Amino acid sequence: MNRVAVFSLPPELITFYKPHIQFITEKAVNPDRRRYAVAGEAEKHYIDLDVYGDSAFHVLPVYWFDAVEKFGEDSLRAHGIGPWAAYLTFTNLTKAFEKKNKEAILRLSADLGHYLGDLNVPLHTTKNYNGQLTGQEGIHGFWESRVPELLSENFSLWIGKADYVDKPQQAIWEAIATAHSQVDSVLQIERELSKSFSEDLKYSFEERNGLTARVYSREFTEAYSFALNGMVERQMRKSIKMIADFWYTAWINAGQPDLNTDDFTLTEVEEVLNPDPKLKVREHN
Repeated sequence: MNRVAVFSLPPELITFYKPHIQFITEKAVNPDRRRYAVAGEAEKHYIDLDVYGDSAFHVLPVYWFDAVEKFGEDSLRAHGIGPWAAYLTFTNLTKAFEKKNKEAILRLSADLGHYLGDLNVPLHTTKNYNGQLTGQEGIHGFWESRVPELLSENFSLWIGKADYVDKPQQAIWEAIATAHSQVDSVLQIERELSKSFSEDLKYSFEERNGLTARVYSREFTEAYSFALNGMVERQMRKSIKMIADFWYTAWINAGQPDLNTDDFTLTEVEEVLNPDPKLKVREHN
């Protein structure tokens, strides 16, 4: 999604981002890699809104320090801090633009794209994140990975030019509210559809990294996507639009610095991430 978002930027930004499009595309996975290696990272990718009841959006403060005062930081982290983490990354990106720190701009742009993408996924907003509470284990990867893998070539992902976001924090919460409103459909439609597919039709086997893996069949995937009425494509478009808008807004808020004034060679230093077996990480397979 980071790659597609680049093409929605204005000329002043696209001339900076496009030469490094491979970097922000490849590094978009780093936040996921950090989940296994860095304490405090995993909870940046989600928020379990259902923990806070039906009035979650009225109960939860938009601003981090207000939320900490009300619930305590440990409690917030236990149920996910996605919206606040995304906003902090956005503010850090703005500061990087102000300093014209090009390496930081690219790194934070990649991270922000990942966090915003996650928060537009319905199953990143619920404690039943992988259907484990309803006997639907594997639905997270099905919705987030398998559907796009098989069908995204037919998705229309061009979303037009980036727009300025007046209230970024509120925009993040609005996106989460939209995603969360679709959780029931994500789960219920899969459950109902499964009744009309036998196991051998619902799943198939494919070669993955030299191993045979059980995956959702193309037939079941297509039927699910159709029953969802294009939800996965719609949420992907929302993510791409949001990513482009937030990059653009950070640049505007930083005073529209000229990033094309000198030659810049990106020094790619691989982020060293050694998995820590003591960390508790949500699995989405």
